[in-house]
Amino acid sequence: MKYKLNIIIILLALIIKANGQQFPIYSQYWTNKFLINPAVAGHEGYTSINLTARKQWAGLKGAPGTVAFSGQTRFLRKSHISRRKSIRKRRRPISRSGRVGFGGYLFNDNLGVFSKTGFQGTYAYHLPLRNSQLSMGGSLTGLQYKIDKDKILLGQTDVPDELILLTSSKPYVIDANFGVYYSNKELYAGFSAQNLFESFFKLNTDSEGSKVQMERQYIFMGGYRYDIMDFIYIEPSFNFKLSEIGISQLDINLTAYFKEDYWGGIAYRTGSGSKVAAETIGGRGSGLIIYGGARIDKVHFGYSLDYTLSSIQRKTYGSHEVMIAVKFGDSARRYRWLNRY
Repeated sequence: MKYKLNIIIILLALIIKANGQQFPIYSQYWTNKFLINPAVAGHEGYTSINLTARKQWAGLKGAPGTVAFSGQTRFLRKSHISRRKSIRKRRRPISRSGRVGFGGYLFNDNLGVFSKTGFQGTYAYHLPLRNSQLSMGGSLTGLQYKIDKDKILLGQTDVPDELILLTSSKPYVIDANFGVYYSNKELYAGFSAQNLFESFFKLNTDSEGSKVQMERQYIFMGGYRYDIMDFIYIEPSFNFKLSEIGISQLDINLTAYFKEDYWGGIAYRTGSGSKVAAETIGGRGSGLIIYGGARIDKVHFGYSLDYTLSSIQRKTYGSHEVMIAVKFGDSARRYRWLNRY
């Protein structure tokens, strides 16, 4: 009967490998880079609240679905002016230097029998340079996996499996992330490492081989802004993920912006594999992504459609992702070291 427990362990390991990381994959990550790099928290100076919903392989029963909610802010330097008796006096600024950012991130990821809920709490520090900004950040993360035993079908039998009953239905693990992010008006580049401690959990304490190891992940990203006209520019960018055991995935994006109020673009994503070139040429597991969005005052909307270049596309309507974000704090424009403004 032990093989039945091993089936659960193997399936869980395959889910981790297929995702390429223990955290969800997003197609519109560049609209909220905080999701993949803790150093981004507060780098714009805005207070930002984001909601992302993703359905992987729509139409396929038991396909992954993700909902993520995040928020980030920056403690900006402030000054106070007294208007008492029509006399305006500038008071001494409060002690905050305007360099500290905070963020939080919650998500739920579902895949058939398995689901996982994660959280992240982040602290970031932003160092102003002459015409740019260098940011560093760290986060404490946690994951709780849930196994719905009622959905596990092991054959026609009325006898309960003892190993299944003893398997933990809600194992959890705690780890940490770290990131560095550099930006100026035209360029951004970042590096982050997830699961620094490579924590692990056991599905069953009485069974050998039930250990599930969290793999360390490395993420590199970058982009450059090319101005075409005063109100039109394009931004090529990339996102490269590499696990500790050599599994990698590459996204290449090209986005066009109009007055910074409308955007649209296309991306190519390689399949997760140990050889990026082979995946790119062969097309196994790779895909094309089409996306677009708009800004109305403080509210940003985005949508993306993933078309998988593999045989699974015959069984699905593609992957869909919707993003909604609200940004507050136009006063950030007062600070010259927030170069975007």
